[in-house]
Amino acid sequence: MLARVANNLFWMGRYLERTEHIARYVNVNYFSSLDASNDVSQSRQFVLKSILFMADDIVCDDEKVLNENDVIYDIGLNPKKTYSIFSCFKSARDNASGSRDLLSTEVFESINSLHHYILNYSVEHFTNKGLDEFTTHITKEVAVLRGRIIDTLMHDEAYAFISLGMNLERASQIIRIINTKYIDAESSKSKLHEDFNTSPEWITLLKCTQSFDMMKRYYKKTPTSANTLEFLILNPLCTKSVLSSLNSAASNIKILTHKETLDSTSFLINKTRFEYKYTEVDEIEGRFAECIEEIIAKITDISTSIEEEFFSF
Repeated sequence: MLARVANNLFWMGRYLERTEHIARYVNVNYFSSLDASNDVSQSRQFVLKSILFMADDIVCDDEKVLNENDVIYDIGLNPKKTYSIFSCFKSARDNASGSRDLLSTEVFESINSLHHYILNYSVEHFTNKGLDEFTTHITKEVAVLRGRIIDTLMHDEAYAFISLGMNLERASQIIRIINTKYIDAESSKSKLHEDFNTSPEWITLLKCTQSFDMMKRYYKKTPTSANTLEFLILNPLCTKSVLSSLNSAASNIKILTHKETLDSTSFLINKTRFEYKYTEVDEIEGRFAECIEEIIAKITDISTSIEEEFFSF
């Protein structure tokens, strides 16, 4: 396989996953604020700033007043914003087009269908009353697309590169969402919820990652900062967790690597996942900011290693 084609497949996977996570975060975070239990979480400014921070690390001044329609347009359909749903999915489609002969007809048709849906969606309708309809459709269709990738492609090198991209991007997006909602939980303390550990933001976080029901089933208790972080970072049974994503990435890299050496991507992925396999949640809670930076740095290092090992020819 040409390095250029492998790179296209890898980034197709990453942009598909990014599209879905941004769409779901916007939907859940925006609409859960309507019945939030304190004034801060209900604030439109609080929600809009949270969305911008999650999507592109945009930190807004507390005194700055955001225009709701502008923010919704930027996050959804603005082609000039690299973090918008429009731009992310366009990048996924562009990369898919560069490796068309390795994709099934079903996968490529699904990509084209969703691309035309996004391209032709009315901006006016979206900013005024189409946010729920648009983001719900995006998340559902990307999930269908993921299923078609699994069901219709041969599980060979092409599939491994797509899956590798999706798993690394999933880990990255989960960490970004965790970091954003952790900051939100600190900001939304009120008389009703003085205890940071039981903030309602943990429930929102779990819903943003489609993990609320399974987390309740696993722990059989109300979400807290500790069990939420443990479930989404360290629990190998949670398909959205960082550790689960790294475990899946390790399976993908096996298809691509015949021999594991100390400077190989395979070694780096396995070293990282075993580190988190034996990490306890207290270690993360005790130095949250540093741990978040470390996880992001490790995922970036893995992505850089993939670039150097497979795409730099």
